[in-house]
Amino acid sequence: MNILGVKIKPKTVMVYITIITITVLMLLPFAWMLSASLKVNRDVFAFPIVWIPPHPRWQNYVDIWTKIPLALFVYNTSKLTIIVTVLQLLTSSFAAYAFAKLHFPYKNLLFLGYIATIAMPWQVYMVPQFLLMREFGLNNTHLALICLQAFNAFGVFLMRQFYMSIPDELCEAARIDGMNEYQIWAKIMLPLSKPALSTLTIFTFVNTWNDFLGPMIYLTRTELKTIQIGLRMFISQYSAEYGLIMAASVVAIIPVLVVFLALQRFFVEGVANSGLKG
Repeated sequence: MNILGVKIKPKTVMVYITIITITVLMLLPFAWMLSASLKVNRDVFAFPIVWIPPHPRWQNYVDIWTKIPLALFVYNTSKLTIIVTVLQLLTSSFAAYAFAKLHFPYKNLLFLGYIATIAMPWQVYMVPQFLLMREFGLNNTHLALICLQAFNAFGVFLMRQFYMSIPDELCEAARIDGMNEYQIWAKIMLPLSKPALSTLTIFTFVNTWNDFLGPMIYLTRTELKTIQIGLRMFISQYSAEYGLIMAASVVAIIPVLVVFLALQRFFVEGVANSGLKG
């Protein structure tokens, strides 16, 4: 097949068609959400779907800030997400450095045991965690969620895989120059691990921002709730304001898109270099 004088194999054309088709299918729900956010309630589920409303209801984007304390929910979610993301970057990279570059008894066994916790569903230890936080008096506080999410086995695995690709000779040379392990981690390992840190930032940010069960279990006071819990306030006993729910969902997804687009270049590089590719 020749296109503008360039010979293209049929296999390549099929690959691009498949990729474009999958991309369109994945974007359809987001397009529907954006369309529904500009409709009145009775038109949201109308069929056939009207993708571009003839009379967009921009008032939905005004009402979501007055019907519920959305600004407060956005603040709470941002606060939790930023703190948890920073703590996970710190703890994961620090533990990963020890597992990758230090030598101590039973290192591999400890790492295997820690990573094995990834296979355990959260529902298994959800109740013991809740009882523990209640004994500490942390129920109805953001600190409970911060303490539970500050450490992540997947983050340690991701960072360790990246650190393993960094030559040990760099660490040995730094030790000869008089650096201690903290200095090696801070001045050598962290600057070299920007791709992996960016990847972990995206994963942690998205998971924490979109967390629903955690805030629902530990936070019952309105002034502490996050945006994912706040969306339920548009649902009453007998009805739901779907137009407002979709408008608030569009607002909620913007920070995730901004973070991903800002770090996507490092994200691809980090996944490729951290041993996560298929």
